[in-house]
Amino acid sequence: MKPEDITKGAGSDAPAAPKKKRRIKPLSLAAWKQFIRVAKPYWLGEEKKQAWLLLGLLIVLMLAETKFAVMLNDQAGEMTSALASRNGDRFWTSVRACLFVLAFAVPIYAFYYYMRDLFANKWRRWLTGRFLDGYLQGRKYYELGADPDIDNPDQRISEDINTFTGRSINFLLIFLGSIMQLVAFSAVLWSISHLLVGVLAVYALTGTVVALWVFGTPLIHLNFWQLRREADFRFSLMRVRENAESIAFYRGEAQERAHIDSKLDKVINNFARLIRKQRSLNFFQRTFSQLTLVLPSVILASQVLSGELEVGRAVQAAGAFTAVLGAVGVIVDNFESLSRFVAGIDRLQGLSNLLLPAESGKPAEESLQPRIQKRPGQQLTLEALTLHPPQSDRVLIKELNLVLKPGDALLITGDSGCGKSSLLRAIAGLWHRGSGTIRHPPMEEFFFLPQQPYLQHGSLRSQLIYPSADCDLSDDQLLAILEQVHLPYLAERVGGLDAVQDWEKLLSVGEQQRLAFARVLVHEPGIVILDEATSALDSANEASLYARLRASGTTLISIAHRAAVLRHHTHVLRLKGEGAWELHEASGCQFDAPGAATGSAGVEAPRAQDARKAVPATSPAIRVLSL
Repeated sequence: MKPEDITKGAGSDAPAAPKKKRRIKPLSLAAWKQFIRVAKPYWLGEEKKQAWLLLGLLIVLMLAETKFAVMLNDQAGEMTSALASRNGDRFWTSVRACLFVLAFAVPIYAFYYYMRDLFANKWRRWLTGRFLDGYLQGRKYYELGADPDIDNPDQRISEDINTFTGRSINFLLIFLGSIMQLVAFSAVLWSISHLLVGVLAVYALTGTVVALWVFGTPLIHLNFWQLRREADFRFSLMRVRENAESIAFYRGEAQERAHIDSKLDKVINNFARLIRKQRSLNFFQRTFSQLTLVLPSVILASQVLSGELEVGRAVQAAGAFTAVLGAVGVIVDNFESLSRFVAGIDRLQGLSNLLLPAESGKPAEESLQPRIQKRPGQQLTLEALTLHPPQSDRVLIKELNLVLKPGDALLITGDSGCGKSSLLRAIAGLWHRGSGTIRHPPMEEFFFLPQQPYLQHGSLRSQLIYPSADCDLSDDQLLAILEQVHLPYLAERVGGLDAVQDWEKLLSVGEQQRLAFARVLVHEPGIVILDEATSALDSANEASLYARLRASGTTLISIAHRAAVLRHHTHVLRLKGEGAWELHEASGCQFDAPGAATGSAGVEAPRAQDARKAVPATSPAIRVLSL
């Protein structure tokens, strides 16, 4: 992909502030709807039985844990009363009861947290698989590169999903546990002091309202952008690692450092604002929780001092007060992590709207724009094709009409940036914006060779058979194909077909391009598309590989800038810019300049609307449709 054609969204600078400020608060209707959209498929899908079974088991464990907590609180009060009354038998009976309860409570406590994390891990695996399906199917991973609103989809899938599943289970169980705790300890508290219950209700309600209204929106906003800044910073470091050789040749360390520093500055500055807001929240949370040490004692002091209430009962009341306040004040206590959780949901929902538009209930934005229609056909046909780049109204090609018959070879030429590679992307189904129709054989018959071949991490065998996972060809046949592309000693040099190497560093660009041609010979496709696929080869290798493809009867579509490749093609399509084009038979063309081919008369061809006059409609090979 060339820089002038498309900008990678993942590496672009994030704006200083979002275009439209987000006003999502924890527990707001918008946040709840987003959570439901992301979470619902797991609880209603093919793994719903296992999900509900695990949740039921966790609830049973929580009930047992809550019951044991109430029993331990009662025994704590009992031990205090026994000590106050100097009753040894009562005290040791209470100690034995505590140890008995702990013998059951500790294993249940440990097993509960194990099951919670196991459940979150299973959910993460399922949800990650669902997002990966949407990410890889329909080439969404490619289209997201042109979407400026979705930054770092890889980070959203790898980290945000992990955070979502883990914290979803955690918060769900916290809220369920809080309800159980509220019911269990409220009865204890009500039996000791009605006034304490009333003070508790007012106190918890006030704290929750202050947390939501004062800290809600700023923390979610800052956490959302912190996730984005961190991902951009990590991506800039990754680009240095992936392009280490080019940077070293350029000696571009100073500029790379400046770029990385700019990303780091955004991380640090946003985090500075975040910790300042967090400081205020910590001050509020600490004050809110520490006052619970004083309030019960102040309210019950008169009853204890007058002898109406045992000291142990006061201790029970204080413990119950703390437990109930923890239940009703769960939002205040967990507000920091809750705000990060909501920010992560917002990012996942944005990605879900693009990867899974049908399930999100929203139409894909691109579906609202004019699209090039793809239709099945016996041969490649372009009917009134008009092409625009993604996110742009610029016209690259206007009303192009042609038919490419089996065995033909079309050479596409033109100045840089005129739309040559863009036309290949439209034929391959990568770009859709525009109008007209492309009729084509099954896409499995197409094979694309870019200027810079993609070499995955794996064995030499996997490079040869890529993108297939397996192949019926024997080792001898694969070695023979390497000889045909003039790499006869490659397997021996690297340690055999099953040798695993860093191929991008081990092989020169010319060797990589020849290895890419070997893939074509392995798969024997009906149509091969070459985007300057021989740019690093010498003339002899280039001529040999083109001749081999032509002899096989494969249909070729090429982009090239060398005059020598002209003899391997039957027709030439010249793109002139601003939508204009002209078509000639290769036998009547000559290269006047790099990237340009003209008819034998040397005259300029007409613009798009008159271009069908450049070649007679009765041309035996490629014909221009008269529409």
